[in-house]
Amino acid sequence: MDFEPVIGLEVHVQLKTASKIFCNCSTAFGAAPNAHTCPVCLALPGSLPVLNRKAAELAVKAVLATHCTLNRESRFDRKNYFYPDLPKAYQISQFTMPIGEHGWLEIEMEGRPEKKRIGITRIHMEEDAGKSSHDPFRPASLVDLNRAGTPLIEVVSEPDLSSPAEAVAYLRQLHAIVRYLDVCDGNMEEGSFRCDANVSLRPKGETKLGTRTELKNLNSFRYIEKAISYEIKRQESILRSGGTITQETRLWDSVKNQSFAMRSKEEAHDYRYFPDPDLVPLVLDENWIQVIQKNLPELPEARKLRFINEMGLKPDDAATLTASRELADYFESCLTTSNNVRRCTSWVAVHLLGLLNAKGLSIDSTPISAEALGELLQLLEKGEINDKIAKEVLEEMAETQKTAQAIIHEKGLSQVSDTSELETMVLRVLEENPAEVEAYKGGKTKLMAFFMGKIMKASRGQANPKMVTELLQRMLQ
Repeated sequence: MDFEPVIGLEVHVQLKTASKIFCNCSTAFGAAPNAHTCPVCLALPGSLPVLNRKAAELAVKAVLATHCTLNRESRFDRKNYFYPDLPKAYQISQFTMPIGEHGWLEIEMEGRPEKKRIGITRIHMEEDAGKSSHDPFRPASLVDLNRAGTPLIEVVSEPDLSSPAEAVAYLRQLHAIVRYLDVCDGNMEEGSFRCDANVSLRPKGETKLGTRTELKNLNSFRYIEKAISYEIKRQESILRSGGTITQETRLWDSVKNQSFAMRSKEEAHDYRYFPDPDLVPLVLDENWIQVIQKNLPELPEARKLRFINEMGLKPDDAATLTASRELADYFESCLTTSNNVRRCTSWVAVHLLGLLNAKGLSIDSTPISAEALGELLQLLEKGEINDKIAKEVLEEMAETQKTAQAIIHEKGLSQVSDTSELETMVLRVLEENPAEVEAYKGGKTKLMAFFMGKIMKASRGQANPKMVTELLQRMLQ
């Protein structure tokens, strides 16, 4: 019997606010344990939560950008469970009336001509829990409540994904959207964007869902793909041997590359949801919604299509350059200086990103500004330098943060375009290599590259390649 996987994702997106969702405590990452706490997020008697308006605004943006229905009225509930990193012994979340529902995203997969639409069941607001650290040498745990009360939205997909690769494509799309919106910083290492994956198998052709397991708190695209692949193989092995799948929550061990059971999976009734009596319903003003809608930025898919249709970029290049808002902004800023789309595309998508990857940097920490790169490309377009020198100058710019013009002047790297000087170089190379000259005239035209190499070496890479080619063709007739 052949089985097919069914995957649904629950993505926790930390909202980019300065303070927590129901109190004024800071959401800054990396503070001393329990430094960012107060009576509200510690759940001390008599303290009352007050909703953070900025958190609501960011949640509305995410709902609108994912084609969800925005509910003008939503409510907060208490989700009851007894974990040590939740001081209240319940979590404030939205259950019966979420802020958004019934949306979708579309993903593209290599080798498929059409996009696949992935449904979004709901988006709801909630508070995060704290963090427990377990001592590996003795039976003790420490609790840091700095994260308790941090504002989240949870984006719950329909079980429309059928492979680990599709799951990662969906997550990358959602990750790009929340970063474009400036709703979330997207830092997966710090837990700002993390995922729970529900995985089940069913016989091919069946419509009924199989028993699912939940992979908890995955915070890397690579780990997500590995964990889902492992879980599919684990479940298939159990089913083929005649066993049954246990509904449970599992954790992924990225060192051993395997998952292990954490606890049996709770259902909604296990949480004993009921409306939070301390919080009034969230009712959205229509004018406020319209202002938010009007100020939404151009999203990655729309920007990619604009790059293709208006600038003539290839789809792969457009996808690369719109993968993040920072990179797309950098590219367009570079264009305002160089104004050569093709050259700017190549230098940003290939040379600059290659240089940054080699140095372990991202586009938002690049030592070369878009204006500085644009000025380098201007010099290239004017013929003052050639491609080889430009690459050398780019690396020097990354090291020193000097301008291209300054580096070229200091190192004497200007391109040689003086006809008489180039003629002298070409003649000298031809005189020094008479056998190759005869061979070229006898039909071995591939020797043109040999002559070019000799001349470029003699000129330290500064000879104008176009002029050298023309001189060689004339002198070798």
